[in-house]
Formats: sequence, structure tokens, C-alpha cells
Amino acid sequence: MATKAQLRKMEAECNRWNTKYPVGTDVMLNKDGHDEPVPTKTRSTAQILSGHSVVIWLENVSGCYLLSHVKPANI
Repeated sequence: MATKAQLRKMEAECNRWNTKYPVGTDVMLNKDGHDEPVPTKTRSTAQILSGHSVVIWLENVSGCYLLSHVKPANI
């Protein structure tokens, strides 16, 4: 389980993402085991999973991915 400081940092990361990028944002996903990023869209806000990881749910992708693997498509 994360410390309070780590949780605050993760909450701030979620808040930064969610403020800039609403659900439905076009993104590029660096999918595990793939060399090239995959285009998709967000289908959730960024959130903390089980108190230890910042994740997001994406269209046409099974499960969630670490937010660090996702970048807005317009960048």
C-alpha cells in the first residue's frame, strides 16, 4: 500500500490528467509487447487502482493501462 505522500502524488497526477483530458480524448497507447503506439480513446477518467497505480480505461482495450503508457494523440 502506498504512503500518504505517494497517494497525494498519484491523486495530483490523476487531477492533472482529468482536468486537461476529458473522457473520449484521442490518445496513443504504448501497448505491452508492441513497438508502435496504438490509437484509441479514453473511456474513463484517470484513477488510482488498489492504492498503488494510476491507470485509465481505454476503448477496444481489455483491462486498464498505466497512465504512463498513454499520451494525448494531439501531442
